[in-house]
Amino acid sequence: MAKLLMASALALAAAGISTGVAIADPVPSVAPADQAAFEKGLHKRTGDVVVPGTDATLHLGSKYYFLDAGEAKDVLVKLWGNPPSSADDVLGIVMPADKTVLDNSWGAVITWDGSGYVNDDDAATANYDKVLDDIRAGEADDNAQRQKAGYPAMHVVGWAQPPSYDKAQHSLIWARDFKIDGTPSDSLNYDVRVLGRKGVLSMNMLWDMPHLPEVRAAAADFGRVATFNTGATYGEFNASTDKAAGYGLAGLVAAGVGVAVVKKFGLLAVLLLFLKKGFVLLLVPLAAFWGRIKRLFGRGRGGDGDDQGQAGVA
Repeated sequence: MAKLLMASALALAAAGISTGVAIADPVPSVAPADQAAFEKGLHKRTGDVVVPGTDATLHLGSKYYFLDAGEAKDVLVKLWGNPPSSADDVLGIVMPADKTVLDNSWGAVITWDGSGYVNDDDAATANYDKVLDDIRAGEADDNAQRQKAGYPAMHVVGWAQPPSYDKAQHSLIWARDFKIDGTPSDSLNYDVRVLGRKGVLSMNMLWDMPHLPEVRAAAADFGRVATFNTGATYGEFNASTDKAAGYGLAGLVAAGVGVAVVKKFGLLAVLLLFLKKGFVLLLVPLAAFWGRIKRLFGRGRGGDGDDQGQAGVA
């Protein structure tokens, strides 16, 4: 079953990105009669899978399978009917072993941001409700832009699961409940971020709100499959030699939800909206925001991870 694109990446003029991205044809290029053969031809990898360019390994065992970047892009574009630009930064897709890309199931889109070490000193003090307030404050302006571009309005209902940080695993999890005008169910964007020495691995689990209990249960296990290789782990960060991202956990969440950044900078969020069997699924790439996030959530001493972690969200 095709996952149809509801909106493509939109303009970020202030970021130097070209404006005026057209709405893509939502019809998959793989005809329904050929979809079974397409799925059968995918190379599903299980066991330990090294994610290229990340120094991270996914320990999938026999519970999950991984499609590499090339096949993940084929699924996103040819099968699910999304524009090629939506898959530029995707490193792979992970699915439950007993499901196919044709099934109604969660799928995890794997991406990486190498902006540097994210300081977790604000784990106990980060004000995530303020981040949510910022999303809502920017909603009207953002929806005006979305509707002008021909896309339906999007409304944040709230946290489906408030951000929570596992200090032992250095993983941050949050989930958002969104309502898209004209869709039958709220959409669910369940973010699992694993922090490393050089950046953050994102495993973005996509489905719909009625399946939140299933995704939450799945994330409890799936969220632990990623580890960083020796030399790239979070605890091996060297402040004297390594690059720091310049923001803490609150900044990471604000960048991940995107709309908070829009409110503060007057930018239009880059939102890839996937329709999966009638359910809109949201994926928010981070790359376009990192430079501005560093300035907004700068932590003093040249952005080395100290002092001002709550700037803009406290």
